[in-house]
Amino acid sequence: MSGLKRLVVPGLLLMAAYYAVFGGEYSVFELREARADVVEEQARLEQARTEIDSLRVELDRLEHDPATIERIAREDYGMVRTGETLYRFADADDTGAREAAPAR
Repeated sequence: MSGLKRLVVPGLLLMAAYYAVFGGEYSVFELREARADVVEEQARLEQARTEIDSLRVELDRLEHDPATIERIAREDYGMVRTGETLYRFADADDTGAREAAPAR
């Protein structure tokens, strides 16, 4: 009986140790994957915070900087000041395509 205990007890201990490390709900592999996920999510969080900060700066400029408002009005909406003339230049390719199109 003593010989059987010497084989069974270490075998059970090895099986328990194996299950504790590689099996069960929280295995070493799942913990490693969870840590990698945490690192990835922290990077995404930092990227989102950076984007939020840049959007806050842009919002502040739009609310308080007249030069920014004027630049956007000129560039995006083609607005001009009184007495100014707006000139728009088309690419040579665009004008040639319009002239070559048959009239209907």
